[in-house]
Amino acid sequence: MRSLPLLLYTYYITEVNTKMMLLQVQQITKYFGAELILSNIKLEIQTKDRIALVGRNGAGKSTLLKMIAGQLSYDEGAIIRPNGVEIGYLAQNTGLESNLSIWDEMLSVFENLRKMEKQLRSMEQKMTEPSVYNNPNAYEKLMQAYDDLQIRFKDEGGYQFEADIRSVLHGFNFQQYDYSTPIHTLSGGQKTRLALAKLLLKKPDILILDEPTNHLDIETLSWLEQYLQSYQGAILIVSHDRYFLDKVVNQVYEISRHSIRKFHGNYSSYLVQKAEQYERDLKQYEKQQEKVAKLQDFIQKNIARATTTKRAQSRRKQLDRMELMDRPAGDEKSAHFSFEIEKQSGNEVLHVIDAEIGYNHKAITRNITFSVKREDSVALVGPNGIGKSTLIKTIIDKIPLLSGTIQFGSNVTIGYYDQEQADLSSNKNVLQELWDEYPLKPEKEIRSALGNFLFSGDDVLKNVSSLSGGEKARLALAKLMLQKANFLILDEPTNHLDLDSKEVLENALIDYPGTILFISHDRYFINRIATKVIELSQEGTREFLGDYDYYVQKREEMLELERLENFQQDRKKTEQPAKTNYKIDKEAKKLERQKKRRIEEIETNIEKLETEISEWEHKLSDPDIFQDHQKMLQFTKEMEDRKKQLDALMDEWAELSE
Repeated sequence: MRSLPLLLYTYYITEVNTKMMLLQVQQITKYFGAELILSNIKLEIQTKDRIALVGRNGAGKSTLLKMIAGQLSYDEGAIIRPNGVEIGYLAQNTGLESNLSIWDEMLSVFENLRKMEKQLRSMEQKMTEPSVYNNPNAYEKLMQAYDDLQIRFKDEGGYQFEADIRSVLHGFNFQQYDYSTPIHTLSGGQKTRLALAKLLLKKPDILILDEPTNHLDIETLSWLEQYLQSYQGAILIVSHDRYFLDKVVNQVYEISRHSIRKFHGNYSSYLVQKAEQYERDLKQYEKQQEKVAKLQDFIQKNIARATTTKRAQSRRKQLDRMELMDRPAGDEKSAHFSFEIEKQSGNEVLHVIDAEIGYNHKAITRNITFSVKREDSVALVGPNGIGKSTLIKTIIDKIPLLSGTIQFGSNVTIGYYDQEQADLSSNKNVLQELWDEYPLKPEKEIRSALGNFLFSGDDVLKNVSSLSGGEKARLALAKLMLQKANFLILDEPTNHLDLDSKEVLENALIDYPGTILFISHDRYFINRIATKVIELSQEGTREFLGDYDYYVQKREEMLELERLENFQQDRKKTEQPAKTNYKIDKEAKKLERQKKRRIEEIETNIEKLETEISEWEHKLSDPDIFQDHQKMLQFTKEMEDRKKQLDALMDEWAELSE
């Protein structure tokens, strides 16, 4: 690579990859009352580690994060963190509560830089005062302090923090908002995204995120993955999004049965290693058991014989010295269920024709047209706020259709899963909630159904209002299973489910003989379940026959085609003759060469401006200049003009380099 100016060089070169210990968790034990939650937990975090914490719901993942973040005490052990190591922690569904505007709240992260900027402006003003520029010693002292502060200001990101704010807000899809919007007027999901945005801008040494992918659409998830991949600090994360974990993490700690185990690699690698480790441990255990059985058999047969008793006693000593292995523990008990249908629907299940949806006669999205046939599994995707849940609620007649047509085929029976679980009664216990829905079924069958979803013993007597998000999700799925509908309409069915429960749900839906229409931001889930993807946008709907990966591929191809078509239209507007595909390709390559030359030109200009700014800063310390009030003002103005030019070129370079 050719030599680059200093400011551009930072885009390519990261700090030397030297590992430094940021935090150690040593033999931590935690009880809630008499109940053991975590035992002898060991974990360490070094610079640039990317760690996933996985385990069943209720295993203690969030508890451990809170203890590491200093928000929860522990009963035994120690957490060691060197002085100066900063931790940033975002709990599940944490919303940013503030009376400030979006922009002012994000600016508050950089209060120290803003103070430094005010100091610099104040020092520049002092340089023009007669009492200073007529006093060489005072002026030189001020210039030295100014230079030191300016270097520190630049090194800490003083010239780019506003660009960083815009970049992060854009990544979280706030570009369409007026940044002067007060935060307290936003929705809960928007406040959660802003809380994460603010934490990312703080750039702590250790970034601790508990389910950060909640409330994020697929586009934002992709942006967050890329951002975290290049994050300079360490990351400790709890997430049930397997696609996300595979992209971001390089270590996995699994919490199971109160203890913890470490695996190297991403989530998929962890699953392979875990299975292989179990097979190895099981073989060693079975081999030892076989040896123990042979020794015991020999002892039993020979201990009483005079001729062989010594040999039998020797075998007994050998058996006594042997360190017996415990049978390796497999996975913890999983939910197990399947979805059946009472009767099959006709081939045509649903037709939505030119539909317009919204609330209170105000449209959100128009031009919605698609069809669903028997045994289709259709994923409905699109950005947050586009109306996916509104469309589903309109289809099941919970919200009135503004215009257009929704038609169901023959013998269609609908089973609906609500991500908000609004249909669950908080004043009932678990058993009543399910039995009241199906009063003619015997109690044994209801309890058996609940057992399939891990509600056993006294669990069925828990009040619904006291259930966790994961438990409520399993209860809602139990109600759905007993319904035996032939058309399942699911709104974010994997929300609140742990990774194991997600896999069980996926397998049940894959084997389901009916038809499915679902909303999900879980790309792995979409890949396994979907046979068709419907993208909802401001323009309406587009259908893609395939899974999520196919949808992404075809969407990229369509975007590329649109870019070429727009290019052709722009050429026609200039009344130039139509080009063949060869000529279009040639023109595109020409534009790419022009872009590359412009980047090189910008880099040269940036290098030149940096040199000039350095020279101007040096001139300002010249007594012939700082003693001349007019020259001083002129030089200061010239230097500021060049800094503005430099900022503009840096913005253009970043835009062209994307």
